[in-house]
Amino acid sequence: MIKACVFDAYGTLFDVGAAARIAAAEPGAEGWAPFWPALAANWRRKQLEYTWLRAVAGRHVDFWQVTQDGLDWSLEAAGLSDPALRARLLALYWELAAFAEVPAMLEALAGMGQRLAILSNGSMGMLDGAVRSAGLSGVFEALLSVESVGVFKPHASVYDLVGQQMGLTPGEVLFVSSNGWDACAGAGYGFVAAWVNRDGAPMDRLWGRPDHVLGDLAALPDLVAGLQAGV
Repeated sequence: MIKACVFDAYGTLFDVGAAARIAAAEPGAEGWAPFWPALAANWRRKQLEYTWLRAVAGRHVDFWQVTQDGLDWSLEAAGLSDPALRARLLALYWELAAFAEVPAMLEALAGMGQRLAILSNGSMGMLDGAVRSAGLSGVFEALLSVESVGVFKPHASVYDLVGQQMGLTPGEVLFVSSNGWDACAGAGYGFVAAWVNRDGAPMDRLWGRPDHVLGDLAALPDLVAGLQAGV
């Protein structure tokens, strides 16, 4: 039986594209605004690539460092050298909004008696900031950060944190991520996994495969209700 829903944070609960989108709409951004989607996509891609490469090489730094490094690469790739823009984008990353369906979804799950937690590459400071800025303070039982094990996802020691901190077996956890590789790895670990495939991407070819695929998080309470009923 599912006893807890454990969420990835960035891209799953929090809209990582919002920083570039908001900055592009501000006065003075006209010169680069048409290219903000590419900048945002490159930023996210390099951020994740750097976590994987550092995990493999045993060269861990916290998520804020790889967030800055990914942005710097992306700004250079776009031909942008503007310290004020860099500072603005990084400041906005601490104020990411939750996706529109998130508050009602979490309220519904809590009303069903589900325990709620976040399991993220983000540092504790970043997670605290994201939860507060999204108006979700007090919603989660636990904010679990890779910083306690010193390696990024998808290392198994990260997924171990759920059992260690919450006293649950993998089969009692519905792990929810918008990152296909993360959902696959969570499934391979033994979680019941749901992939939030917002972009209609192909399934990653990895050692696990998520049990469920959703277009967004709005349908998650119905999925949990079905799992509880054995449907």
